[in-house]
Amino acid sequence: MSNAVSDNPERSRYELAIAGDIAFIAYQRLGALRVLMHAEVPPLLRRRGVAAQLTAGALELVRAQGGSVEARCAYVAQFIARNPQFQDLLAKS
Repeated sequence: MSNAVSDNPERSRYELAIAGDIAFIAYQRLGALRVLMHAEVPPLLRRRGVAAQLTAGALELVRAQGGSVEARCAYVAQFIARNPQFQDLLAKS
């Protein structure tokens, strides 16, 4: 898959468009902090690694923007826990 994740600030979500469907992670923006609330992958795109690609892409966008994240979505939190290269993005309490 060569699709790129994009930020859609008007809808407060990171998006990945594949074959006419859109997977997304909804977020709340609090300054440089992105509170990642919910990830959703359309049924036809599930079990193809789309959620991981979406999450990695969203986290790379946050990194590029100089931000940090709070993972309220269970999938995103588990992804970060399993991928130490993204753990530096977690907001400090």
